[in-house]
Amino acid sequence: MVDGVRRRLTLLKDTEMLTLTDQNFDTEVLQSGLPVLVDFWAEWCPPCKLAEPVIEELAKEYEGRAKVGKLNVDENPQMSQKYSVMSIPTVIIFKGGEEVKREIGFSGKEQYKKLIDGILSS
Repeated sequence: MVDGVRRRLTLLKDTEMLTLTDQNFDTEVLQSGLPVLVDFWAEWCPPCKLAEPVIEELAKEYEGRAKVGKLNVDENPQMSQKYSVMSIPTVIIFKGGEEVKREIGFSGKEQYKKLIDGILSS
């Protein structure tokens, strides 16, 4: 268990994952020059916990090509409501300030990569 915690802390330290809030969403997501994957999640959500290490890995893998961030729906209800997030985890990809893709539920790293790669190639 200790090795897993160390690995996770190292990943967090090395990545550029964003902590998104109602206050910084406009600047970090809608005004971004890069596509942004936003993971809408909550502490009490078991599938969100499964997705967490995948989201962290994606932040590292796509650094410089896309931004990856997490938005806690309990702490930031405005953005969750604005984008009609009714189930979590929900991943929304934004490009040019607009929602371009949405995935509801945790569908695994490869599916998330397909979403990002599809946006990067368009």
